[in-house]
Amino acid sequence: MANKRDLLIEIGTEELPPKALLTLSEAFSSGICSGLEQNQLNYLSATPFATPRRLAVHVKGVDEMQADREVERRGPAVKAAYDKEGNPTKALQGFARSCGVEPDALETVETDKGQWLVFRSTQKGQQTEALIPDMINAALNALPIPKRMRWGDLDAEFVRPVHWITILFGDQVVETEILSVKSGNATRGHRFHHPDPIIINDPNDYVKTLEEQGKVFAVFSVRKDFVKNMVQASAEEVDGQAVIDPDLLNEVTSLVEYPTPIMGSFDEKFLDVPQEALISAMQGHQKYFPVVDDTGKLMPYFITISNIDSPQPEVIKAGNERVIRPRFADAMFFWEQDKAHSLESRLESLKTVTFQHKLGSLYDKSKRVAKLAGEIAKQLGADELQGIRAAQLSKCDLMSEMVGEFPELQGIMGEYYAKHDGETEQVATALREQYMPRFAGDLLPETILGQAVGIADRLDTLVGIFGIGQPPTGDKDPFGLRRAALSILRVCVEAELPLNLQALLQQAQANYADVAIDAKAHEQVFDFMLERLRGYAQDRGVQYDSVDAVLTCRPQSPYDASLRMHSVEGFRALDAAASLASANKRIHNILKKSEDTLPEATDPTYFEHAAERALYDKLAEVQEMVTPLLAAGDYTQALESMAGLRESVDTFFDDVMVMAEDATVRANRLAFLQSVRHLFLQIADISKLNVG
Repeated sequence: MANKRDLLIEIGTEELPPKALLTLSEAFSSGICSGLEQNQLNYLSATPFATPRRLAVHVKGVDEMQADREVERRGPAVKAAYDKEGNPTKALQGFARSCGVEPDALETVETDKGQWLVFRSTQKGQQTEALIPDMINAALNALPIPKRMRWGDLDAEFVRPVHWITILFGDQVVETEILSVKSGNATRGHRFHHPDPIIINDPNDYVKTLEEQGKVFAVFSVRKDFVKNMVQASAEEVDGQAVIDPDLLNEVTSLVEYPTPIMGSFDEKFLDVPQEALISAMQGHQKYFPVVDDTGKLMPYFITISNIDSPQPEVIKAGNERVIRPRFADAMFFWEQDKAHSLESRLESLKTVTFQHKLGSLYDKSKRVAKLAGEIAKQLGADELQGIRAAQLSKCDLMSEMVGEFPELQGIMGEYYAKHDGETEQVATALREQYMPRFAGDLLPETILGQAVGIADRLDTLVGIFGIGQPPTGDKDPFGLRRAALSILRVCVEAELPLNLQALLQQAQANYADVAIDAKAHEQVFDFMLERLRGYAQDRGVQYDSVDAVLTCRPQSPYDASLRMHSVEGFRALDAAASLASANKRIHNILKKSEDTLPEATDPTYFEHAAERALYDKLAEVQEMVTPLLAAGDYTQALESMAGLRESVDTFFDDVMVMAEDATVRANRLAFLQSVRHLFLQIADISKLNVG
């Protein structure tokens, strides 16, 4: 068994970018592990560490050296290795010379392509210590750093200046130079609490030594839990609950090495400002955690995380309270200023904001969206005029001072201003809900007007951008069209909206009558959205062939398509599924190859077999049962009824020669099969199913 040691690598730097810290840490650890694997060095586990001033990894149980390897080099074929007199050819001599041996030291192997000469040798494994520097450099070079920097007069480039390198293999220092810094066994503690070097004698001492001597919690997840628990405990001291955004929690954890909570407060008069604006200022600008009561109402407190354990925490508290006061004062000023002007009065100013230079202004877009939103609202049973009104006002809050300062509040402030202006509750709510879902997993709009405006806005964008020839390409999607399409699909399917997507796209295209866009843009968008629907359905657990079976029929409603897919999923479990899927494939292939002109309907007078009449009667019976089920969207029951055709279809193919010599009889049978297939195609092309 190979001897093993633990490996510790630490890159000490100036403060690293907080939003990138976790990604850099995981990538560095992954790079070191990949390097070990590429060098065929076994290890037990790897633990990454990340603080503002360091990237590190502790790899347990690393082989001390590579295992010896048997190497085989194939040379020339035997027939090309010797001349007629049996002397080595130049090809053989050259190969032997490259291997450092005489020709007679080579071996012969038998293959399916004849005999070949080979050279076999044992390659001695290298010491792991000698391989570590190259592995570190490779891992550092592969880090996802958009722009590297240089410092001083050094040639080294990294995301931040590097101050120390720690490399221990067991208790031995791996001496090398990384990023123009010589390695050693000295790390650094907290910048203020312990700035002096700290000697690490064993990789297993790293975490404990840094914590106890250096005042540094090196494990990101441990530090993150400390921050979270401290914030929650601080909020409970004032009978509140901390608002802990996951992204903010990660960012704050990336900013501190020794977290210490500080509770601050602010003047209650600022609570007259919409709390979303105050929360946005606290989270986005100051990295504070807001505090709310048990009803979710903002309290006049905040929690900040200090990176030092100060003997005078009240000084830090006062400093943060002093910083937040002018930001809240600005928010209050914006709120009062904005209320002096109605949303409707801001409509004209939308003419000064370009949506897309070929597609006009936001004012033009609002007019188009209003027409479409009104139609969608009417189809869903809401007031058409209210849908139009909500869409007309939907972008007006973008012209407010508050949204200008806090862009993430668009829609949210629109709701506040609409209520202040006396707009209906439905219109006000729609202004907020139009942007939902804002991200994957976000909540969906709950009101019809919110759904209508959101769908109309995204459809208008999709048709317009496709219409000027700028669809997504590869991983480039500057207008967020994939996200827009998925949002529409989510709302339609998960909110169970019976909307005809194809018809809405045609109307969206018609609304661009005064703009020169591709006349087939709506068709391109429909195809694009069907592909998005394919991925969306598979992500929700629908089997790929069930999805394919439904989308082949190009259903016009996403919700209807979803119902069909789930019905097909149930159908494939029936005993009749395999036989009927096979029969549909057979029918499809027969019809595809046929060049006959088929009659519009089957004529029973041309039947020559009892099996034809039996299937004809059974088909009529099933059609009568299925027609109302299809109209009601009960595809599950419809497919179960269609499964009753199995025996008649099987008997038909057993007893009847479809391609009869008589052209009239043949055409009649083909038309008959076409009607059988058409029955299923009203739900899905079950010939696509891989069942049985």
